[in-house]
Amino acid sequence: MEFKAKDIAVLLKGVVEGDGEVLVNNVSKIEEGRPNTLAFLANPKYEHYIYSTKASVVLVNQNFVPAQSVPCTLIRVSSAYEAIASLLRIYEEMVRPKPQGIEQPSFIAEGVVIGETPYIGAFAYIGKGARLGNNVRIYPHAYIGEGVVIGDNTTIYAGVKIYYGCIVGCNCTIHAGTVIGADGFGFASAGEDYNKVPQIGNVVIEDYVEIGANTCIDRATMGSTRIKKGVKLDNLVQIAHNVVVGENTVMAAQVGIAGTTKVGAHCMFGGQVGIAGHLNVEDRTMLAAQSGVTNDVAAGSVFMGAPAFDAAKYRKAYVVFRKLPELYGQLRELEKEIQTLKSKQ
Repeated sequence: MEFKAKDIAVLLKGVVEGDGEVLVNNVSKIEEGRPNTLAFLANPKYEHYIYSTKASVVLVNQNFVPAQSVPCTLIRVSSAYEAIASLLRIYEEMVRPKPQGIEQPSFIAEGVVIGETPYIGAFAYIGKGARLGNNVRIYPHAYIGEGVVIGDNTTIYAGVKIYYGCIVGCNCTIHAGTVIGADGFGFASAGEDYNKVPQIGNVVIEDYVEIGANTCIDRATMGSTRIKKGVKLDNLVQIAHNVVVGENTVMAAQVGIAGTTKVGAHCMFGGQVGIAGHLNVEDRTMLAAQSGVTNDVAAGSVFMGAPAFDAAKYRKAYVVFRKLPELYGQLRELEKEIQTLKSKQ
């Protein structure tokens, strides 16, 4: 399919600068632009590509001021990044396969309730008493345990395992290999041995949550491990038993959160952040990559480092840390001078 630049501008509520009749039939990265494709420029570090790109149309922010002439048509929008995301969602909806029906061989136990227009892929297992809403998609080799509830328009990709009694809301996406509801890491010391503490709770995932591949969310010891509405988790994230993650919080890959910690709403965690157990990380906290959190964190904090503390103070401390070898050398020289002065007295 082909679209004119001026039609794309109308869709995005943008303004065309250049040839509004130029046609595009695909998208490309600005540094790999090809004729008849649309690219975008959101990060200033990529600006130099816009002066040589072969893309026919480029989305730019309204305040973009080119340093020289550009070879392509521009569409000015309030946010180029949000605009390309919107276009990609539309494009994905057009091209993504939409399988329907129940493939064989698959296993559906007695008492399972399945809503309208389902897709259940080959070799999927749906346990006794599970309930699937309308337009639910279960891809091949997925395991849906007994009594699991999955809301409308949710997609469960290949190889996902959802243990018994867990609840997944509407409009969720769970990517391949993720495990929901495995036992929390609970063991009681008994001399030199450890006795397992039964994990009798579940996991509750609310609406509009997306979970990346090979992520693990453990069931609660009692009650629920809860992932609230709008949360986005990257690949390889570990959420331990009885953790609560607040609305619209996002976590990059390899974040690990220990048991019973409460994370607030609208938080942002970089990759490999680690948070100890039984803590409160309040709303709108930002944790830089590889931060190690061992104490409660107040709302709106920006932390980095391990152990993590205020990011501005960390940067100042790091400047000193990098100079430690030089400072140590200067200290040694001063000590020698002091000893020399003392010996002359």
